[in-house]
Amino acid sequence: MSDQPPLLVGISGPSSSGKTTLSRLLRDIFPPSQLSILHLDDFYLTDAEIPLKNGVQDWDCLESLDLPLLRSTLTHIKEKGRIPPDFVSKEDQNSVGEHNVSETLISSLRERVRSLVKERNWDRHVVIVDGFLLFSEEMKEVREAFDVRLFMRTSYATAKRRREARKGYVTLEGFWEDPPGYVDQIVWPNYVQDHRFLFVRGDVEGELDEAVCGELGVEGMPKEAEGNLGVGLEWAVGVLEKWIR
Repeated sequence: MSDQPPLLVGISGPSSSGKTTLSRLLRDIFPPSQLSILHLDDFYLTDAEIPLKNGVQDWDCLESLDLPLLRSTLTHIKEKGRIPPDFVSKEDQNSVGEHNVSETLISSLRERVRSLVKERNWDRHVVIVDGFLLFSEEMKEVREAFDVRLFMRTSYATAKRRREARKGYVTLEGFWEDPPGYVDQIVWPNYVQDHRFLFVRGDVEGELDEAVCGELGVEGMPKEAEGNLGVGLEWAVGVLEKWIR
């Protein structure tokens, strides 16, 4: 094991922007066992503790999360270099959509990254945390824990289509399916409220505010990567390669 602290990478963005899929692709590109994934969705409170908004459970707000557990887990990772051995992910029981990234591109990036890692004898462990609320102002303490902050983006129309195509989610105590209208009533309004500060004039479908993102160390996914995870994967690999030194 490396004597360096792990490289802690946060991947955030709206629901259904491809965070988990990107994280899993990166795990496949890096050398075996050198990259681990932690999901923010594994830090939800029990089903009964999820707050209500207009009579509907709100799984997309800060109050739905066990923040003390998240903080203690991140502290353990920083100190020990690994995710706690007794930590069990329920998120890995949930499926992710088709990514449509060609195997040719994945193989090419895998060879590029692994060659660079070998050439520089780089053995630092990478831990990715993916989640919908990692970079909000209310999560400042968590946001600052990351060495790398990758922010994904997608349009309202794409997020709505992808989210509504999902069959449901495994939870701590059972299974959750979004009720009709959930994206419009809960998911998208929460996303806008928590992330408008990252965008020019608060327009979350517009341009990222370079000054704000620069000050916070947030790397914004290029707009041309929206709807094309292959471009998004190349971007993420390019950012992480700068740390292989």
